[in-house]
Amino acid sequence: MDWGTQLWDQYDVIDKHTQSGLDLLDRYIKFVKERSEIEQNYAKQLRNLTKKYAKRGNREDQDCKFSNHASFQEILNELNDYAGQRELIAENLITGICVDLLKKLQDFKQERKTHLADVKKAQQNLESSFKHLENTKKRYAKEWAEAEKASQQAEKAECEVYATKVDVEKAKQHAHARTHTAEECRNDYAAELQKYNKEQNNHYYTDIPQLLNKLQGMDERRIRSLADGYCKFSDIEKKVLPIISKCLEGISAAGTKVNEKQDSILVIEQHKSGFEPPADVDFEDYSQGIKSATSESSLNPPKVRGLIWPFSKKHKQTPAEDYSHLPPEQRKKRLQTKIDDIHKDLQKAQDQSEALEKMKGVYEQNPQMGDPSSLEPRILEMTKDMGRLRGELAKYETWLSEALGGEESPFPVNNNTEYGTSMSSRVTHDPDANIYAEFDEEFDEIESPIGQCTALYSFEGNSEGTVSIKEGELLSIMEEDKGDGWMRVLRASGDEGYIPSSYVKLAS
Repeated sequence: MDWGTQLWDQYDVIDKHTQSGLDLLDRYIKFVKERSEIEQNYAKQLRNLTKKYAKRGNREDQDCKFSNHASFQEILNELNDYAGQRELIAENLITGICVDLLKKLQDFKQERKTHLADVKKAQQNLESSFKHLENTKKRYAKEWAEAEKASQQAEKAECEVYATKVDVEKAKQHAHARTHTAEECRNDYAAELQKYNKEQNNHYYTDIPQLLNKLQGMDERRIRSLADGYCKFSDIEKKVLPIISKCLEGISAAGTKVNEKQDSILVIEQHKSGFEPPADVDFEDYSQGIKSATSESSLNPPKVRGLIWPFSKKHKQTPAEDYSHLPPEQRKKRLQTKIDDIHKDLQKAQDQSEALEKMKGVYEQNPQMGDPSSLEPRILEMTKDMGRLRGELAKYETWLSEALGGEESPFPVNNNTEYGTSMSSRVTHDPDANIYAEFDEEFDEIESPIGQCTALYSFEGNSEGTVSIKEGELLSIMEEDKGDGWMRVLRASGDEGYIPSSYVKLAS
């Protein structure tokens, strides 16, 4: 069934119906825009919320060692990612629905306007033909009446006694002329009527049906476009549901990571002072009598032992370089941490120094590659840095020994086993010595990888001691991250160096 056949006489209905459909399309576009704005505002509020409660300052960094604090930070990170998906939904609603439907709406409006104008024009043409037919009909009726009148006058003149032959002949000629003119008008009217009937038949059975069917096709395409927009409204959100689900799963996983027992133990480890509770206060017996003022006791009154009040407000002490302002246990931990940091810096400086020495040797054998003397300032600077670090290492190890007071350290103190004497023998060598001999000695024992990892991102190793990697590359782990955010890896090509730990994913 089509509009041209069934609704040929319902032009006004079709006009209103198609306009209502375009109004609906316009309303839906505005609806999607407002939905997009809601998503944008929601995402913005979520990002502001996560930013407001995100960790800030050293105090927060220290608290994040506790599982309940760290899990909250993970929840904030997942919520921030969730906000990003809401922003993506808002963007896709505009680009995937509004932009497309808005263009189609303009096209539909122009097409509807054209078809309705063609219908009006066809109707006007038919009305003009009908008016011409009516005029031809009126002329024919008038001429026929005049012919009838002239014939009657000719017959009357012929019957009159006093009428002359000339008058009678003249009346007959006039009647004949009128009759001839009436016949011509009759033929014109018949031809015009036949022409109009043909135009009317084409109008109602060909032209108008075709135009109304075009309006029907346009309206059906509008409905289909609107239906596709309805589906996209849901599909756009469905596409990001897997990522949103991962964000929500990450939030749940953060909750399961909380370990209240471990957090309690961590509080003890961080704040245990190492002091023993105060002993009982001795009884002082004054019943033996009061001694003379010149007695030794009056000159040297008994000393009252100071008590430790754990719940009293403590005055903040000025931090000392050797951490002597801290309780014994905390001082040991801080000294050990400082020593470990110095070890890492020393190892890094050593690797950079060795790399410079190797580069210098290559320049000496191949002068066209570079000037060996240009590396001397950097080598000298690295040597000074290593000397300063060794001095600091010795100083903090001495303070740690004093803090331990002869007891066995509960922490692994590397007293020059890896970085001290052995490193000095390697670093403070004669710069003119054969660097390749040193290189061979250093790698006499082949170091075995301790694990595998995959590069998540590409990294350009531009500084000394680093190595470049490519996204998706499989790497061998030679040295784990020791807390400074760097790890040493070995590529399949044999290149070895440090990379950021966050750039790789450990193989399961």
